[in-house]
Amino acid sequence: MSGGSRGIGLAIAKRAAQDGAQVSLLAKTDTPDPRIPGTIHTAVQEIEEAGGTAHPYVGDVRDIDRVQDVVKECAEAMDGIDIVVNNASAIDLRGFSEVPNKRWALMKDINIGGTLNLISSALPTLLESSSPRVLTLSPPINLNPTWLGAHAPYTVSKYGMSILALGLAEEQRANPDFSSFCLWPRTLIATAAVANIVGGEEGMRAARLPQIMADAAYSLLTRPAADTSGRAFIDEEVLREDGVTDLSEYAAVPGTPDDQLETDLFLD
Repeated sequence: MSGGSRGIGLAIAKRAAQDGAQVSLLAKTDTPDPRIPGTIHTAVQEIEEAGGTAHPYVGDVRDIDRVQDVVKECAEAMDGIDIVVNNASAIDLRGFSEVPNKRWALMKDINIGGTLNLISSALPTLLESSSPRVLTLSPPINLNPTWLGAHAPYTVSKYGMSILALGLAEEQRANPDFSSFCLWPRTLIATAAVANIVGGEEGMRAARLPQIMADAAYSLLTRPAADTSGRAFIDEEVLREDGVTDLSEYAAVPGTPDDQLETDLFLD
């Protein structure tokens, strides 16, 4: 998994840990940052407390040499790779003439470049698995011009992740055991990104907990490849397919009705 020190990535890792999974994290946060909670080391502790084994690797998903080294090391530590999770992502919702070039480069290089780096580096080993899976946390490609006009730089970086994930599925279509797919939340999720960039305190009150994404990811990762590969999923739709009708437990603020939750970006 790229990232995973906090938020949705950590929630997915902890859900897998409940089954005793081994989880390798490639993340940048080695020391505490007052702006955001958690480090790769606190994530390791939480994963192991949940029942799994964690392998931490400090590094930047933009650094292809580091990514390749980490993939090799974690494959040796875990005796193979069964699942790749493209979780690392950067966000800036400013538009043309407003977003600094440095921030655009960061989004482009982490969201698109990092996803490509991790997939390309892990793929040879991943294909040795009897059930290879690639989960990318990115949205369905919605061509409603609203999403281009609102924040085109961020939009193209996230859609780029989705195109890579869906393109990988098509590239490996002849392999019946292989699946690559995307997952995105129906509502805002209570993460540092939402608190600091997207919605502030009001957005956090209208959000769901990261656990809903973790439960949806777990469901998809354990389904047959033919049922998931090449598709872009929405978290609550996945859970409703599993027969879950009451999603109230996922509200970040207990008791918040579904109709008071805020729909996430890229969804009409």
